[in-house]
Amino acid sequence: MTEMMHAVRVSEPGGPEVLQYVEVPRPEVRDGWSLVQVYGFGINHSEIFTREGKSPSVHFPRILGIECVGVVAESTDPARLTPGMKVASLMGEMGRAFDGSYAEYVLLPNDQIYPIETNLSWECAAAVPETFYTAYLSLENLRISSGSKVLVRGGTSGVGVAFLRLLKAGCPDTPVFGTTRDMNKKQRLLDVGFDGVIFDDNGLLATDERFDRVLELIGPSTMKDTCAHVVEGGIICSTGQLGGQWYLDGFDPIIDLPPNGYLTSAYSDNVEESAVQELFAYVEANDVDVAPDRVFCLSEVRSAHEYLASAHSFGKVVVLNDIAL
Repeated sequence: MTEMMHAVRVSEPGGPEVLQYVEVPRPEVRDGWSLVQVYGFGINHSEIFTREGKSPSVHFPRILGIECVGVVAESTDPARLTPGMKVASLMGEMGRAFDGSYAEYVLLPNDQIYPIETNLSWECAAAVPETFYTAYLSLENLRISSGSKVLVRGGTSGVGVAFLRLLKAGCPDTPVFGTTRDMNKKQRLLDVGFDGVIFDDNGLLATDERFDRVLELIGPSTMKDTCAHVVEGGIICSTGQLGGQWYLDGFDPIIDLPPNGYLTSAYSDNVEESAVQELFAYVEANDVDVAPDRVFCLSEVRSAHEYLASAHSFGKVVVLNDIAL
């Protein structure tokens, strides 16, 4: 008899209403793949884009979800992935080319399952994989040194808050400023640890200040304006595309980049097992606050999408399965 599980499936692109909480057959293991019991996962803007039909390579029906934490349920590589072992997974076409983590169980390629050692609660652990990994890569690539003044363009986002917390845990005296299009969120930004808040007025920063390092999370739509606020020799890390524009338009790197400046990037699909383990170790060693802003249960994924896409969203949003509650 086929075992069943709960999942949230999308049969056709559309608004949050296409996220259907249903019962589906539990995946069966096959060579090179193992079954993970999902304890929790984060909700990401890329999943909203996919749900809306903006990921041309994704075919429906599909169970979304590009990240998760949980335990190995059934393994085809027991020497490395022992049943009951705590694991994390992210990216690698999860929730895109094959069904993802919006479920009680997910079937994953063995090389995309990363053992983790952590004492974090499942609620906190679920906030780490994609968001904090992306922020961690960005932090490494920005090469922040003593005396640097840092700007996070898109400070209210999950990655923006994660980056701030990682940076402040290791370099508490580094001044970090965050941007927002809604100054009603100013106090929240200050409360989570930003040293200052800058208004993003329709893609233009309302300040004459310049920065040594910038984490660019809005993306190509604001890149030129960001460059205009970077000092000579500064570094910009292009990590997000929250502005909904994927490509640079009318950007001349010779003219628009700051003199002797650098443009780098961070992409969470560049996953290495050692880096995932380093991240969890860094979080615990430095007592990084990884608590999510909002927590939903699996049957509330539609509400989680609505919240993340709303003007009220702030920080990381996670979903926990009943087993983790």
